[in-house]
Amino acid sequence: MQDFRQQHFDLQASAKQTMIEFGFQPDFPAEAQKQLDVLVAHPPAVSASSSVRDLRNLLWSSIDNDTSRDLDQIEYAERLPNDDIKVLIGIADVDTFVAKGTPIDAYAAIETTTVYTGVRNFSMLPEQLSTGLTSLLENLERLSVIIEYTIDSTGQVITSDVYRALVSNKAQLTYNAVGAWLEGRADAPDKVADSTDLQAQLKLQDVAAQCLRKDRFSHGALNLQTNETVPILQSGEIVGIAGQERNHATDLIEDFMIAANGVIARTLRDKKISSIRRIVKTPERWDRIVALAAEHGEKLPATPDSKALNDMLIRRKAADPDHFPDLSLTVIKLMGPGEYILERPGDPEIGHFGLAVLDYTHSTAPNRRFADLVTQRLMKASLAGQASPYSDAELSTVAQNCTVKGNAERKVERTMAKRIAAVAMRNRIGQVFDAIVTGANANGTFVRALQPHVEGMLVHGQQGLDVGDRLRVKLVRTDVQQGYIDFARA
Repeated sequence: MQDFRQQHFDLQASAKQTMIEFGFQPDFPAEAQKQLDVLVAHPPAVSASSSVRDLRNLLWSSIDNDTSRDLDQIEYAERLPNDDIKVLIGIADVDTFVAKGTPIDAYAAIETTTVYTGVRNFSMLPEQLSTGLTSLLENLERLSVIIEYTIDSTGQVITSDVYRALVSNKAQLTYNAVGAWLEGRADAPDKVADSTDLQAQLKLQDVAAQCLRKDRFSHGALNLQTNETVPILQSGEIVGIAGQERNHATDLIEDFMIAANGVIARTLRDKKISSIRRIVKTPERWDRIVALAAEHGEKLPATPDSKALNDMLIRRKAADPDHFPDLSLTVIKLMGPGEYILERPGDPEIGHFGLAVLDYTHSTAPNRRFADLVTQRLMKASLAGQASPYSDAELSTVAQNCTVKGNAERKVERTMAKRIAAVAMRNRIGQVFDAIVTGANANGTFVRALQPHVEGMLVHGQQGLDVGDRLRVKLVRTDVQQGYIDFARA
């Protein structure tokens, strides 16, 4: 076994250099730091008023990753007398702290997103804001923008409203703990176990989310699954990687946020306000998706149909769960990446093919995404009866830059994920793993170890193998700088 300590590779320095290579500016400028110092010393007042409701008494909670502190949203649900469910999403009021045109805003407009590299987070906003003053942390009073909607038993949103409020997060919870409890795989986390009211609240939220999800799938929202991993750390060193699984809690938040983003998009449209939309166009390479389905014995219509595609995906997931993440990734690539666009009043709706919705924006993560902060400003100006703070030309520029930086963000995260996997595996040279062939073409034969979930090239013994074949492989080499992992047939 190789000595792990003798092969130290500075992943944090590598992450920063990768950020620079893909067009980011990881260091905050001096002007932004000066503005931050003033904000920390003299933060804006937080209080209820005639235009800001007082909702601190509600049993708000948040669910996020185990280590997250940049909390953008909190949730609350209420069963109405007619059995409908009212859902309230509280979104951090970042705009109150970061005004348009200030140095921090100018930096955020360039970066457009927080980048999570697995070893270090490169925040769009200074962390004293995003994980402090503008984060919806537990037991602290915070200003928020409330997105309220009511759903019926079929999961359809039948009424909605948007307004400002003062809130207080009563329970900061995590996906893994809440998800395992909701699914009956584990006891309730301590905060939940100590409160029957919170237990009932989370179960009602889960019911509402499942209704929303069922309605989305009935309209053709795509049921996709990809393999995501997180590093395992000991004494600050990466010693392995673990799979990050979806569960009821991750689905709950996803369903709530998709519905909330739809409410904001429709509200701005109805008020005839130009805005930024998040779209995934109807796939231009639908013919290749049809051919891909045929390779699996499935038939899709000749013209793009998200409902037919999702029905096929559900069947394939049941028939071949091991390969479903690979099929999902291929479909995602063929659909093409999402993008931001300017939508003016009266423009034809393009929509989001993957979500099977026409009205969609990004509004629920203003601590982490600049498009959401811009959308928040548009919404707040409308609530105050003020003119839009952005011209169409400004919104178009923002949308284009958010799309460019979103593509760069994925490249940074993909590059670092490969390097992290190589670091995690480099002290396991010579070990044997169960694996599955994920690709076989002119570029080589690629396999994925089943435990841990790492991918690499099969550099010996690849003859006669095809996608889907199972085999045993031996780890023979890693190259951390390149992010390479090489296996040989065992």
